[in-house]
Amino acid sequence: MAKHLSQLIVTGLRHGALLLCCCLPASVALAEIMADPTRPPGALDSAYGAVDAGPVLQSVLIGPGRAEAIISGRTVRLGEQFGDARVIKITDAEVVLRNGSEVQTLKLFPSIEKLPASSRVSNKPALRGQEK
Repeated sequence: MAKHLSQLIVTGLRHGALLLCCCLPASVALAEIMADPTRPPGALDSAYGAVDAGPVLQSVLIGPGRAEAIISGRTVRLGEQFGDARVIKITDAEVVLRNGSEVQTLKLFPSIEKLPASSRVSNKPALRGQEK
């Protein structure tokens, strides 16, 4: 009985090892396909192989007597140099850099376009019984 039990244990271990060997590569491959939800956008993180497309505005810090921005990981203040350019304007959503006669605007959210209130489409639901 003991011999049969030991053979059963050895067989179980072999099957377990075989199952582990089969499943491990599949789980690694699946992990490579899944996107990390905490990963910063590609333009902000060169560690993931992103191409450097120039300066990127990452944050703006504005308060009483304080106007700072973080551009490509470096904190700059109004009037300071960033590379060859000078910071000439900091607002809550953008930073303007001047390099000689060239002016470059860095937006905090470049894919979002701000529209004046009059051109916005109303997305309020209509009340019952009222026609648009």
